[in-house]
Amino acid sequence: MNLSNVKLVVSDMDGTLLNSKGEVSNLFFTLFHKLKQHKVHFCAASGRQHNSIVHKLYPIKDEIFVIAENGGITKKSEKVLLSNYLAAEKVINLIPVLRKIQDVNMVLCCEGMAFIESTDKRFISLFQEYYQSFKQVDDLIKIAKTTPVFKIAVYHFDSSEKYIFPEINNFSDAIFIKISGKNWLDISDKKANKGNALREVQKKLQISKTETLVFGDYHNDIEMLQEADFSFAMKNAHKDIKEIANYTTESNDNNGVEIVLQKLLLDKATSLISADQ
Repeated sequence: MNLSNVKLVVSDMDGTLLNSKGEVSNLFFTLFHKLKQHKVHFCAASGRQHNSIVHKLYPIKDEIFVIAENGGITKKSEKVLLSNYLAAEKVINLIPVLRKIQDVNMVLCCEGMAFIESTDKRFISLFQEYYQSFKQVDDLIKIAKTTPVFKIAVYHFDSSEKYIFPEINNFSDAIFIKISGKNWLDISDKKANKGNALREVQKKLQISKTETLVFGDYHNDIEMLQEADFSFAMKNAHKDIKEIANYTTESNDNNGVEIVLQKLLLDKATSLISADQ
């Protein structure tokens, strides 16, 4: 595996670039600046709110591409490159269905703001890790009638795959349903996924699949992993992701992303030395 031709690095956040404490390593920021010297672009791609991703990567926020809300919105600094909203009538129809599922908490993800009607203090404390800007409201349907929604994020404390997915899978013809983590499930427009968003970034930069390196760990990363020849599953990834990715790396708690980036930089340097000889 030679990474010397890579021009774009794309990484999921939770379970991938972030460790189990939700932190980005200092080593990553050091490697980012070295990659920049080699004209390698970086894109963060997450189910998180845009504000939350930017908060985690604040020192480099104006230098990177950000795919937020699982492809609901893609930005470079403050410039919007792509946005995909979920039709209001679909949101309004889904809310009552989701309300009926026991122990479920919903988030309406909108531009710059998330809305919840949950009063569960445990959930509110947890969900603030992913959504920096939010409001608690009495009725999410009222919000859906007046505010465009990128996606509905749904949380279950035990398992999104076991308790949420079976209850809404019969809607899959009309909406895009993704299990985005052990506890999270995302509902969005059919066109809103990380793969479509990544293609927009690649198009803007005129970078091909053969020049793209992607890291991921869960089902919401599948489409973007398929847009890169150098697709890496984390050691801690869901088994389905390990089967889809072309390569694997160490876990998010063992600098899995950073190890590959160091290999990329080494291959770049070796290629330059060979070219000079």
